[in-house]
Amino acid sequence: MSQTTLLEEVVQWSKDTCRLEVKSVLPKLISMHYKTESWEERIHVLKIITDMFLPHLSLSELEDECFSKVLPKVGKMFNTLMEEITNQVGGLSIQNTEIHSLLRNILQVMVQVLEVLSGCVRHVCSFEEAPALDSIRSLPSCILKVLRNTFQHCKESGEVYCGRLSLVGDLLQGLFKEAYSLQKGLMGLMDRISLENTASEDDVSDIITVIHSLLDICSVISNLDIALHANTWKFIIKQCVKYGSLVEERLRHGDITSCLCDDLLASFHSCLELAEQISQAGPQQVAHSPEYKLFQKTTKMCRFFANTLVHYIKEFKAFLSKSCRRFHQLYLQIVSKFPPSLCSPVLPSPLSEELNGAVLVPMDALLSQLLPLRPFAESVLNPSQHLSPETELPHCLLLVSVMGQFPSHPEEALQLWCDGSHFPEDTPRLPLFRALFQSFRRSCTERRVPVLLPGVMMKGQAQGNVTLHHHVCVMLCACVASLPPEHFPLLERSLLEAVLQPDTQTALLATDVWCFIARYGTAELCLHHGLLTAQLVKSCGGESYQLSHLSLLLRRMVFLMTPEHQMELVERFPPSQDDNLPVWCHILLRALSHDARQRVEADIITLTNTTVTNWQKAGCKLGQLDKVNIALLSLLMVVRGVSPEAECESSALTIISQLWVAMCPSQVQIHPSIQCTLKLLLSMSAILVKSFDPQVICQALVCVGAMISEKCPDDLLLAALDFLASLGKSQVLPRLSDLFGALLAERSWLINQHALEAFAHFAEVTNHEEVISQSLSSEDTKNKVVNFLSKTINAQETVETRLERLRLETPVLERHNTILETNEETAAEVSVASTGDDQSTTDTEPCPKRARQETSDEEEYSRYLQTAESALRALQTLVEGRATDTPVPPPHWVTSRLQELQTLITHISTANPPNR
Repeated sequence: MSQTTLLEEVVQWSKDTCRLEVKSVLPKLISMHYKTESWEERIHVLKIITDMFLPHLSLSELEDECFSKVLPKVGKMFNTLMEEITNQVGGLSIQNTEIHSLLRNILQVMVQVLEVLSGCVRHVCSFEEAPALDSIRSLPSCILKVLRNTFQHCKESGEVYCGRLSLVGDLLQGLFKEAYSLQKGLMGLMDRISLENTASEDDVSDIITVIHSLLDICSVISNLDIALHANTWKFIIKQCVKYGSLVEERLRHGDITSCLCDDLLASFHSCLELAEQISQAGPQQVAHSPEYKLFQKTTKMCRFFANTLVHYIKEFKAFLSKSCRRFHQLYLQIVSKFPPSLCSPVLPSPLSEELNGAVLVPMDALLSQLLPLRPFAESVLNPSQHLSPETELPHCLLLVSVMGQFPSHPEEALQLWCDGSHFPEDTPRLPLFRALFQSFRRSCTERRVPVLLPGVMMKGQAQGNVTLHHHVCVMLCACVASLPPEHFPLLERSLLEAVLQPDTQTALLATDVWCFIARYGTAELCLHHGLLTAQLVKSCGGESYQLSHLSLLLRRMVFLMTPEHQMELVERFPPSQDDNLPVWCHILLRALSHDARQRVEADIITLTNTTVTNWQKAGCKLGQLDKVNIALLSLLMVVRGVSPEAECESSALTIISQLWVAMCPSQVQIHPSIQCTLKLLLSMSAILVKSFDPQVICQALVCVGAMISEKCPDDLLLAALDFLASLGKSQVLPRLSDLFGALLAERSWLINQHALEAFAHFAEVTNHEEVISQSLSSEDTKNKVVNFLSKTINAQETVETRLERLRLETPVLERHNTILETNEETAAEVSVASTGDDQSTTDTEPCPKRARQETSDEEEYSRYLQTAESALRALQTLVEGRATDTPVPPPHWVTSRLQELQTLITHISTANPPNR
């Protein structure tokens, strides 16, 4: 019987006939399917096999009698059809009817192949009993290969058919729908299959193949159909969890989690784009726009992918070591697109809240699952990682979130994050607290904006927004409050490192946390930390950022000590000794108890008076002025804390008056130590100005005038401005208008701003209107003062311009801090080297930066002449000022004294004739 005759006869058979002849005819039909060359005949034979004879095979016979023999050939035929389309599609056009017809026939055959496979799946599912995997082994593998090729072809159809897609669009749509139905049926069939723990190696391999094949399909269909994409992922995760112990060691965990991360990010970015489009349309159009409905669907996909990823990590975290870096990057990428990140888009509140609930909330659950994993901790705490500016803040917030989750995790997790790496063979890992301070320091732009975060909910109060500093500080203190004692040494080391680095706000954060420990710890702990800090302050040599930060810590810590412990601090560092003055010149005396304060004030006054007197007796040598400056700095702390009736005020006035007379304005520009002395005198004189004699104020004004005429450091000019501002009620008016006018005309924005503030303060309290008018000599100065007083803003930056400026300034500040650190390290190395080379020189030779101990004869002459000249000019200013203010002449003895001085000058000149 020929093939044609057999087919013609078979198609006429009834179900009973097919059931009776299945054993004899089915092999012939399969052989016929192999030998037939025509696609149409092959699909015709295939449909006869599956529609008429397959239903008469038992479940145990399907694989051996049919699937294993037919389906491999079906897969090859489908690949051939795909290749034929690729070869012929170039000639497709509406005019080329032959190619058009050929391609449509091929696509129709492909649809029929999918229908045949769907029929096979439906038949297997029609059995009441669940099929064994070995009874249908060839079916899933064939279907998955066909599905991937089909979806890939549909995805690339725009490129494959170019502008001729409309000629076959209806068939491609049918092809996709049939593939969709086939995959749905296959996943339903696989759900019915169950493997025991004793399953064979082949069965486990088949399950692995199904999972990985569907994973490959996921990457193809991600942009084709949302529902199919989600259902495929649900099935993959369900199968992984279902056969966990059987497949966990053979799953491509890295690929699965990577694809989940990619799909989550893709959906997330789609949500952001849709949200921006919706926000541009206006708030009235949000609920009714088609973009909003798509946004809601995409948001659901984001939530699904995020929760799915969390679920998968929870089940297989032991196998995800290599993926932890990817999870870290995912967290940073997502958080960077939400406020307060500076690169987050501005979205309408309803859209932002939806997206927050769908993506940001699951990130906390993700972090909770990852927190116990050592590879994740190593990725987050890696000391050599380089983060982009956009992810610095998210990284800081990640570390804060880690701290917040410690209470819900065992002690091992806390130890993993807080202890850092210990051994050379360990992957380098920073302690959490050190990493947090470093990350906070790198978030410089965000701190300067400043970005705002939700504050802690307080009972009876509305939740407010707080700065990054406030947020990190609160979370750090909360973590410290519950920290086991064994972790405190590393915490204290991290705090000290943060205090000793150059970024002031980071040091301030560490100081806040340190003071929290001192306040809520024991009084003995506060004392211990206070004494250590005082010793560090004492050991700092000269001005430095470390000294500034340590002194701030000490100043605040003294407030927290008990009166008894404050007195112990006085006993340990008695202010009556020279070497302890560096400690007391940084402590606010109002922080001390009454007894401690009285002793400190008395000791400092006595020591300062002795130091100044000895310096004057020794000939006012420049090399000994540093010691005087330290004493004056301590005296400044006393002056700042005294009340007008205090007994120590008169002693301070005497010391300051003596030093004003000795000031030489011409030497200020040359010698930094004199600059320091002048700055301290100006600061103290601004506080005690009401008690000074007029001639002392005149001498100070002479020095200020000489100083302004030269290029002096900014800190000196700022001290001069404070002094000038304090003269509002003084009767010494000469040169005030000239000095204010010169400082108001300064081009430095810092000096100019402080000059405006000082002048405004002077103008508020003075009765001398002529000084105000004379100071505003130029129209430009007058306009600046008027605008300042009226709080007029001439030019205001836009938000975008300011943000861009801050971003450009950040690397400049970072370079400056790096230079500071580098210089300190270099200086320390040089100091250690010199100490090791010749220890005996340390007591006799000064540091390279110190002023030399002795001055030459020429400098001695110059200094004494400058002193005499300064005194005479101050006297001249006093006489001329009195003459303009009031007709009362100077005392009669002034003339006789001047004549005596003239005689003395003549005698000195004749006794020491100049060399010729």
